[in-house]
Amino acid sequence: MRLADAVVLDLAGVTEKAALMDRCAVALKLPAWFGRNWDALADCLTDLPAPVTLVVTGWQGYATTRPREWQTAQDVFATAVDERPGHLTVLLSLGERFVGSDEAPPASLG
Repeated sequence: MRLADAVVLDLAGVTEKAALMDRCAVALKLPAWFGRNWDALADCLTDLPAPVTLVVTGWQGYATTRPREWQTAQDVFATAVDERPGHLTVLLSLGERFVGSDEAPPASLG
């Protein structure tokens, strides 16, 4: 999978677990039975039908607001990556947006 084909999980504005789970469900097209809890997310991540490169953007606000939940989310993603090597890759974007996304570029400061 090319990075240009990555799935973007945009967490901008997310400040609680329920919103994180909703964003995961939409971005990853998780099944209707997805229970929106950590165990269900772990199950879905290891059962993805095809290899996925997931780029997580806008995560900093959630990490600051809910550091323990963010640590749990990272642990869930890391465990899924370890359980199915090559099937799931998770990348954290350190910038404001992912270049391969459909988001509009930021306004120029110059």
